[in-house]
Amino acid sequence: MSDDKLIRLDMGKNVYHEHNVDGGRPILCLGIESSCDETSAAIVDSDRNILAHIIYSQIPEHQKYGGVVPELAARAHILAIDEVVRQTLDKANKKISDIDVIAATAGPGLIGGVLVGWMAATGIAQSTGKPLVAVNHLEGHALVPRLQATSASGSDEDSSVDFPYLLMLASGGHCQILLVRNVGEYELIGQTLDDSAGEAFDKVAKMLGLGYPGGPIVDKCAKLGNPTAFEFPRPLCDKPGCDFSFSGIKTAARTFLAKIPAPYSEKVINDFCASFQASVVDCIINRLNHAMHDDRVLTAQPKTLVVAGGVAKNSAIRSAMEQLAGRYNMQFAAPPMSLCTDNGAMIAWAGLENYKLGKVLTKPIAPRPRWPLTEL
Repeated sequence: MSDDKLIRLDMGKNVYHEHNVDGGRPILCLGIESSCDETSAAIVDSDRNILAHIIYSQIPEHQKYGGVVPELAARAHILAIDEVVRQTLDKANKKISDIDVIAATAGPGLIGGVLVGWMAATGIAQSTGKPLVAVNHLEGHALVPRLQATSASGSDEDSSVDFPYLLMLASGGHCQILLVRNVGEYELIGQTLDDSAGEAFDKVAKMLGLGYPGGPIVDKCAKLGNPTAFEFPRPLCDKPGCDFSFSGIKTAARTFLAKIPAPYSEKVINDFCASFQASVVDCIINRLNHAMHDDRVLTAQPKTLVVAGGVAKNSAIRSAMEQLAGRYNMQFAAPPMSLCTDNGAMIAWAGLENYKLGKVLTKPIAPRPRWPLTEL
């Protein structure tokens, strides 16, 4: 889809929507997310309150396959979407007439699933006359720390993470370092050249027979293991720049395991996970350290280092990034665990952030399986 099909109002020449509407009450946004294997909806207000948040997870449907099957995911979204939206409205004790704006993921993601959520949102908006915001799924992850944030230890932080901030975004097949200047203003500092961190975690978990989703299981096992038991590579850590490469770590994992007879002992699994995770964390911190010295980052002077996306749930990554932030006198912020994976609350919040700048649709669009943040 060409960029001109995404009709967005110029924030400098068009109306700015105030934070409050009738009688000074906050703006209410219904957000819908269906880009992968979670069908989710949420109602969030412009005062940063999550009034209701429902997630239907498809993990049981995909577990036996060791990963998400797109066709099964799309069918599950179709079966779940109406009930998820209904339960969200009921939980918030709201009617659709109470909602001020509708937002939904319009990409990137598995296009079958994206279409389900987008068509549901479009139908609601057209039948009620509510404004509709097309949300980039990655922007949902990028902005959700401004809705709610915690430290690595889990303590609450001030939710108002201010622009600009430096973001480590690791979600699904994406792994990027971004300078977040404002809503819709993202500058790419570094990205993976092959696998993402999340893919590496899931593939290693699959090699070990740990189940799906693998990332949380690897993190749990790593806490019980020796991080120096296996010597994993640290790709690109001796190179300038901020790009990542995780395929070499995955290859090393397969090579190591080919030499160890299965089934693997608990000690081998824990040591293997700890060593693998340590290599991933070292790569992330190395690249972020380089980013701190990038001219664009030095000029922008971000005050906060943020991690977002599914990999943001990893305890070792959160802890290492918080320590790095401290070395540069920066604050560290991450979404609470419940908002790291795909969810409707992040879409509702991104919808509100865009709506307040007048970025609403004025004609139909085609959802996109690929939609880089830098195209915003």
